[in-house]
Amino acid sequence: MSKETLKRAKEDNIKFVHLQFTDIHGAIKSVTIPVHKLADSLEKGTWFDGSSIQGFARIAESDMFLRPDPQTYAVIPWSPPEARVARLICDVYSPTGKPFEGDPRYILKKVMKEAEEMGYLYNVGPELEFFLFKPKEPGEISPVTHDVAGYFDHSPRDMADDVRQDIVLAVEEMGLEVEMSHHEVAHGQHEIDFKYGDALTQADRAISFKLAVKSIAHQYGIYATFMPKPVFGINGSGMHVHQSLFGIKAKKNGFFEKSDTYKLSKAAKSFIAGQLAHIKAVSCVTAPTVNSYKRLVPGYEAPAYICWAQRNRSALIRIPMYSPGREESTRVELRCPDPSCNPYLAFAVMLKAGLDGIKKKMQPSLPTEEDVYEFDEAMLEKKGIDTLPESLGEAILELKNDSVIQEALGPHTYPVYVYAKKKEWDSYRLSVTQWEHDRYFEIT
Repeated sequence: MSKETLKRAKEDNIKFVHLQFTDIHGAIKSVTIPVHKLADSLEKGTWFDGSSIQGFARIAESDMFLRPDPQTYAVIPWSPPEARVARLICDVYSPTGKPFEGDPRYILKKVMKEAEEMGYLYNVGPELEFFLFKPKEPGEISPVTHDVAGYFDHSPRDMADDVRQDIVLAVEEMGLEVEMSHHEVAHGQHEIDFKYGDALTQADRAISFKLAVKSIAHQYGIYATFMPKPVFGINGSGMHVHQSLFGIKAKKNGFFEKSDTYKLSKAAKSFIAGQLAHIKAVSCVTAPTVNSYKRLVPGYEAPAYICWAQRNRSALIRIPMYSPGREESTRVELRCPDPSCNPYLAFAVMLKAGLDGIKKKMQPSLPTEEDVYEFDEAMLEKKGIDTLPESLGEAILELKNDSVIQEALGPHTYPVYVYAKKKEWDSYRLSVTQWEHDRYFEIT
């Protein structure tokens, strides 16, 4: 595989290589090497200082190595022909040659290994929504959407049609198979969906996608953001994730059962039950920012209530309708994650929660096919429907009380992740906002 990678780099006239990885928040980090150093990097790894990366090493333990995954080789389409750049996504290793336990990619691999030992391959199809904004002045971001089109609108009202097309072309050059692109509900909001795959490949693709969206938008002189709720009063951006478990030996969808009303197997229902049982703690990772919880409120098509259904899009977990002959497409859609998350950590905790449900043979509550947004408090209580945390602070407390999700993150990452999130929450909680000035300055 390494020889093939070197051959491709030569054929592509590559001059530089970005060695990419993510911190615990999902921010893409990169070390750039000249192409003549690629062979050495593939064989021995490339040293870097891990003490500068949040959630990685302390100063006294800073030496780390990046080991490129040859399967992630891709040419950066927007790099200039005279200085062509490729990228490789890397695994992080300690100087002893062992995988670094705080590497988000390793954390996902670890939980996927657990699924494999149970006989399953975890497949996901994330749907990342994003906004495009016009700059107010050079270098300044302003909440002015790039267009005023609506859901599935087409040109000429959709001014971003050309931007989306260029993004599609770029990500397809990077190896993603795009299935659909369209304008979303809110002004300036868009979605581009790519074909499902195993969770590790999809997490790699998700960070590639986010990089491509921001880079292509920059070429047009506009700003792209995956912020969950950038504008008050309109829909926020989610990252709905379609999930399935495929039997490794049976080579078929482990979620499908023809005789069931919803065409779901016992394993699928236990998987759903596990995710519902742990979703409050999971949300600290899948909805990881202060802003995330301004999206997860009733009224904007975002799931705030912990329930599942098939025809009800207000449910936290939705089961897409079964089509005869499409058994392999049976899946479970989790609707609360948002694109600000680290996809490696998000998929890891989602899988861990579902596997816990299967191990313990959990059973989900009855599906709720009514519009939950229409329920009053009495009806919610009668139906036994709980709600997601209302803030990052609440989500942190839920994570602190969930040993299963803590185990997914691991003994290295769990405490540093909670520390970082607590610091973020305290910074927001203690700040004095313009809303407070407008509300209280004169009347108190």
